[in-house]
Amino acid sequence: MSLARVNLKWMITGYDSETLREQVDRAAVESRLAELGSGRSTAALGEKAELLRLLGRYGEALVAAEHAFRLAHFSGDREQLTAARLRRARVFQYQGELDRALAEMTAVRATATLEEWASLEGSAAYSAGCALFDLGRYTESREAFAAALDIRTGSPARVPA
Repeated sequence: MSLARVNLKWMITGYDSETLREQVDRAAVESRLAELGSGRSTAALGEKAELLRLLGRYGEALVAAEHAFRLAHFSGDREQLTAARLRRARVFQYQGELDRALAEMTAVRATATLEEWASLEGSAAYSAGCALFDLGRYTESREAFAAALDIRTGSPARVPA
């Protein structure tokens, strides 16, 4: 496998019905982490943050996510910075910093909506749905998931951020 960003979906084997958290093929995730090695590019650090989060290694995931965020900030690429911000917010969520995570996810969604980055907007809406679920705000969670689906499918009935 190359060091180019990998679609993590093939590593996800399902979702926990109680928490909605990803269940993963741990061996595949560990293998990909080993392939990335000490890569320090924004893409490699972002992927490491995702992989470490999936393995439950939240402290390490936050370090990688913060580093990727700083690199993206210095690159000047706003879309890359916004994506890095969302990855970091997902780590906050998994660490239990739900209000902080939700605030970041909401800001990411607003930016992505304004910039017309539909994929990132949909990801932010989905992530916010997960954080709202963790907060026990089920009606809002359902609305965020519905918005994510509408964004991803290009439905004209999109709910504003």
